[in-house]
Amino acid sequence: MLFAYSMDNATLTRLADDAPLETAHWVDLYRPQPEQVARVEALGFSVPTLADMEEIEVSNRFYRAGKVDVLTVSLPGLDPEKNRTFGPVACLLGPDRLVTVRYHAPRPFETLPAHAEGSNAGCKTVPHLFLTLMEEIVARMADLLEGVGRELDERAAKLFDDKGVWGDALEAMLRDVGRAGEMLAKYRQCLLTLDRALSTFGVTHDAKDLRGFTQATGRDIQALLVHADFLSGRISHLTDVILGMVTLEQGITGRIVSVVAVIFLPPTLVASVYGMNFEFLPGLHSDFGWLIATGLMGLSALGTLLFFRWKGWL
Repeated sequence: MLFAYSMDNATLTRLADDAPLETAHWVDLYRPQPEQVARVEALGFSVPTLADMEEIEVSNRFYRAGKVDVLTVSLPGLDPEKNRTFGPVACLLGPDRLVTVRYHAPRPFETLPAHAEGSNAGCKTVPHLFLTLMEEIVARMADLLEGVGRELDERAAKLFDDKGVWGDALEAMLRDVGRAGEMLAKYRQCLLTLDRALSTFGVTHDAKDLRGFTQATGRDIQALLVHADFLSGRISHLTDVILGMVTLEQGITGRIVSVVAVIFLPPTLVASVYGMNFEFLPGLHSDFGWLIATGLMGLSALGTLLFFRWKGWL
């Protein structure tokens, strides 16, 4: 798919599908088809493939091709089946227009046209448009980190509640916290790529009217990285507490099993004695001998149980 926008002072206007791309200031390629790639390349841009964008080498993510700066970042979004995923997004920054290439759907690309007018950098020039896009992405990353924080708050409230969490609920909570930790690690990776892209942009576009916006967005990214580190510490703490609760639960279960086993030791001893082949045993020749043996076993078990209750072991 191809989406084209033109800048009008501080706003972005969506162009018709059949409008010439020469009038567009921002061309957004989403899972582009060959004919759409050809239209963009006719403007002097070399559109990278998904395999090129997935390369981890810095030289393949941040480079200059002629007059075009190529900045590739990793962003969270949705795949065509609406599942959450992470993928690369290439920003091709030319003198007259910005071209973005993506194969998944990060939310900022949908919300930017509506929020462009209220952004700090605005859409006065193509570099300003890029900074506005970065500002929208950083705001989205902040929302995602807040979502992780709220999820951790909910899990912590249940975990430290007076009623506590036991059994299968602990396993489910451990899985939820682990999933949050994995998402947080990926969000942090996305922020690092954004920080690198913004630093590269700041080197090649050091104009006075851009410097302030670049530095402000960079400070926002650094603040989010610090917040991500804080959330990572919370995840480690909750994981340790959950594992401690699991160990405590296993200890309680083991103690109960041990106590039950010990309770049945005296009756087993009585039964073993009466199972010996001796001629003289109390009640051996009585019609109520079995009742005497059973009573002794019951009394020994009851005495052991009362002793454990008195000691506070049950």
